[in-house]
Amino acid sequence: MRTISAREIKRRGIGAVDEAMAHGPVHVIRNDEPSYVVMSEAQYSELLEDSHEAYVARVRASLEDVAAGRVRRVTAEQLIDEFKLDATD
Repeated sequence: MRTISAREIKRRGIGAVDEAMAHGPVHVIRNDEPSYVVMSEAQYSELLEDSHEAYVARVRASLEDVAAGRVRRVTAEQLIDEFKLDATD
């Protein structure tokens, strides 16, 4: 992924981001750390759609596990005991 500094954007304006985005999403570097990602609306929409599809797939898989009996009901205390955890962990 391409990067551009916040300082460069301040100096050159949004045109600097437009140039960098010609190659895909752009990390904006602020205080020597990646702080933001700038992407096109189409890329953002695709990201949201992919995220939604993954969510639906996880829910379907969970429902299939329930229907197939691959789940068990336990209390939090039972899990703490089973994994030998301290309740304050």
